[in-house]
Amino acid sequence: MSKVLTEIVARNRAGETVAIPSICSAQPDVLRASMKWAERKNRPIVIEATSNQVNQDGGYTGKTPVDFVADIDAMSKECGVSRDRITLGGDHLGPQAWRKLSADAAMEKARVLVADYVAAGFGKIHLDCSEGCAGEDAQLPDEVTAARTTDLARVCETAAPDRSILYVIGTEVPPPGGARVDESGDIPATTPKSALATLSAHEEAFEAQGLNDLKPRIAGLVVQPGVEFSPMHVHHMPLDRDPALRDVMMSWPGLCLEAHSTDYQHPAVFGRLAELGFAFQKVGPALTFAYRQALYALDNALAIAGKGVGIMATMEGLMTAEPGYWQGHYAQENQVARHVGLADRIRYYWPNPVAQNAVLMLRQEAESRTLPEPLLWQVFAPNVLDRAEELDGTQVQRLIDAQIEIALDPYDVQEKEKRCG
Repeated sequence: MSKVLTEIVARNRAGETVAIPSICSAQPDVLRASMKWAERKNRPIVIEATSNQVNQDGGYTGKTPVDFVADIDAMSKECGVSRDRITLGGDHLGPQAWRKLSADAAMEKARVLVADYVAAGFGKIHLDCSEGCAGEDAQLPDEVTAARTTDLARVCETAAPDRSILYVIGTEVPPPGGARVDESGDIPATTPKSALATLSAHEEAFEAQGLNDLKPRIAGLVVQPGVEFSPMHVHHMPLDRDPALRDVMMSWPGLCLEAHSTDYQHPAVFGRLAELGFAFQKVGPALTFAYRQALYALDNALAIAGKGVGIMATMEGLMTAEPGYWQGHYAQENQVARHVGLADRIRYYWPNPVAQNAVLMLRQEAESRTLPEPLLWQVFAPNVLDRAEELDGTQVQRLIDAQIEIALDPYDVQEKEKRCG
């Protein structure tokens, strides 16, 4: 499947306004809806797992890389979606999940992590060693990051000697609690100088460790174009912005730019990002936010009919009893942010058995009746209801899928005559 990505990168580098969405989520409804969306639109997608979601210890989903791949295979078959249109990616793979350990111990865990991802069949690997471990600075210099990244790349190459893994390097993620903003309240873009320094450091590290032939397979560089969101605010990228990073991209063979935290941007932004060289566009929280929206809307509809199951109260109880996933992102007293914050920290709680049982109860109650249109008008936007009419499945599933699809629609950035298939 790396061929699909290299073709998209080549088309973007040739000047086409084309990009591929990377669905960064482990939520099953989000994954199924995204697959079916891609199949209907006849386009390829990337599905990514992060090191805190999926790792050799199970992550917060309880899944190993092999488990995740098996889930994707089963879901695609269940949904009637061609597996060929799905490329699997690993996101922020490195020592982050174990950064409370010493650097040596965390890197040893990271080596197992990347080997497991590659052996399981992931073809797009984002290596991220930018964060410090115990006793180190929070953010590491390029030289240290590049040396550790190259160390992990060597492990990947050894784990899959007969496969051409595509790599992504670099990182631009917000600190806990919100995005980095400048004095004017804007999100500053990565400078060409900084991007070139990252590439130079990695090139030197490849050469030092005898991996010169890796350079053509560095398919993506993560940089900040000026897109971000904080718990209650979206920082929209100005459409006239050009951070001049495309020239940096073109200085390397086969390289494109990768944008993270593109969630919630205005639809026109995604085509603009593609014009600027961002052929890889990541989305995650916006899709699980949409999933949560649909569940809460269904429960509100049932509540009007006197049959609500109180899913919001259940989730509030889970989050306040186990606050680790949202503390540091939201204030202790901010109940609103816990439920509707754009970082969607609630997504960490859906795998909990209590949450799973609440969702099951909600589905069963909603599927035991036909929800009339006037009731649905109270809780769903008209475009969601219209989309649901186009989809297959039960009324409840169609509404959930429609809400997710509406959030995903802006990522359909590709030349119409170049559709997948």
